[in-house]
Amino acid sequence: MPGDRFTHLDDQGRAQMVDVTDKAETQREATARARIRMKPQTLAMIRDQRHPKGDVLATARIAGIQAAKKTWDLIPMCHPLLLSKVTVAIEETAEDSLEILATCKLKGVTGVEMEALTAASVAALTLYDMCKAVDRGMVIEEVCLLEKSGGRSGHYQRQDPETEDQ
Repeated sequence: MPGDRFTHLDDQGRAQMVDVTDKAETQREATARARIRMKPQTLAMIRDQRHPKGDVLATARIAGIQAAKKTWDLIPMCHPLLLSKVTVAIEETAEDSLEILATCKLKGVTGVEMEALTAASVAALTLYDMCKAVDRGMVIEEVCLLEKSGGRSGHYQRQDPETEDQ
């Protein structure tokens, strides 16, 4: 059953890249989330485009897309993927927080969960970087996979964290 063993370890416990040569090509998609909390004044500055560094949200979206395409370069056992679509959406969820949703798609032999997680994380880090001069107390939190489809393990959708089997 998928998930019962660590496929990135060989039979002697050494790290290895998973061999995906014989896996079937399927449509694969994953969506991840990150949240960043900040002072309400910082979020107002971003929302009203009064930040001295320019359009902070556009820069974070571009950074997230770029990061998804480079995930294989950042995480040692990830395969280089030919992503067919990457979207990064950033929404205000409260007067002091933004939610980042990153979705990656492809037709291929391995999943795109790490690419979606990387996109959401780097978009959040970019927001922090661009705003740290005005708010060093920002907090990046709740980076998680929300949903994935395709591949042998099928569909996954995150449940309420209080009830989900971790």
